Amino acid sequence: MSLIALEQIADDGFAEVEAMVDGAAESVIVHRRGESVRAWLNVCPHAGRRLDFAPGQFLKSKEGLLVCAVHGASFELGAGECVAGPCKGDRLRAVAVAVRDGHVVLEEGVPDAGAVRTAG
Repeated sequence: MSLIALEQIADDGFAEVEAMVDGAAESVIVHRRGESVRAWLNVCPHAGRRLDFAPGQFLKSKEGLLVCAVHGASFELGAGECVAGPCKGDRLRAVAVAVRDGHVVLEEGVPDAGAVRTAG
């Protein structure tokens, strides 16, 4: 099942989607870089709050880090590691996704991969 069409996400941009993750409805952040995407639960490990300041609206630093709108924790966009702020050293919880036929889909049976392989 498609979470979102890849073309709906600006290159180097974010989208928020709802998805069933481990049997629960979750808010998921999807970040696009070219034809690849990474995804994480939309939850800051510091205080359990959403990272967006408004639904689907995310802060990005001039250094290219995802910034929590509540307490300013900053996350790199590879492994989702917090590199500054109150949860430094923690990570966002990755959600395994893939691009298939131009759509971002959940990867079933891939534990917290976060990275994506682009497939036709």
